[in-house]
Parts: sequence; structure tokens; C-alpha cells
Amino acid sequence: MIKNKHFSTLALSAVMSIAIFATPAMADKKSNKSLKKAAKTCKSVHPKDVSGCALTFSRSHGNCLACHQIKGGALSGNIAPPLIAMKARFPNKAVLRAQIWDATVKKPGSVMVPFGRHKVLTEKQIDKVTSFIHSL
Repeated sequence: MIKNKHFSTLALSAVMSIAIFATPAMADKKSNKSLKKAAKTCKSVHPKDVSGCALTFSRSHGNCLACHQIKGGALSGNIAPPLIAMKARFPNKAVLRAQIWDATVKKPGSVMVPFGRHKVLTEKQIDKVTSFIHSL
């Protein structure tokens, strides 16, 4: 029998996986529209790295705002830590990249989507997201 705590984690993980994995599979037109909308926001709030910010904010790409709070992001989530002081939290950028690529390696119970392992983002996109998040 699954305890309530474990069932909640399992249910949340399933919902997040469906929400995030279903989004990139949608038509390229919708994906590009989402990326352009995110880029428009990023030009004013994070002008130094618009492309990394746009991938992070886009609902069709990184979708980090579904779970994390990020300065300048709209409708951010609160089920994961806010992405602030990232250089202090991850002095080694490679460790942050590994976390984004597959958080379950370091923390097997993590509900964070393994963006690299499941090929939600390309390696180049993961590099851009990592650089942007590391700059926060």
C-alpha cells in the first residue's frame, strides 16, 4: 500500500511529467510562438541573456517557471526552490548543468524532469539554460 506522502510525490511527478513532456511534442508553430513571447519578456527583464532566458521562461521549452520562481517570470511555481543566488549555490557550473540534465542522479526521489536524459531539451539548449540560471 502506498502511503499518502509517497502517493502525493508520485502523483505530482506524473502530473509534471505529462505537463512538461506533452508541451514540446506540440506543433512547432506553437513552440516558436511560446519562445517568441518569452523572448519579448526577457528583453526587458534579462537583456544580457535573452536566448537563455527565453528557453527557461518558455512554456514549450524549459518551462522552469512551472516549478521555480525566477526574477521577472510570470505565473511562477512554488514547489521548487526559487532560482536566486545560483553562483553561490552552485559555484561549479558543471554541477548545475548536471542537475538540469538529470536531477535524479543526485537525488533519486526528485520530481524535477530530467531534461537531458529524456531529451526534452537539446544539449545546446541545456547549455544556454544552465548559463542563464547560473547568472541569477
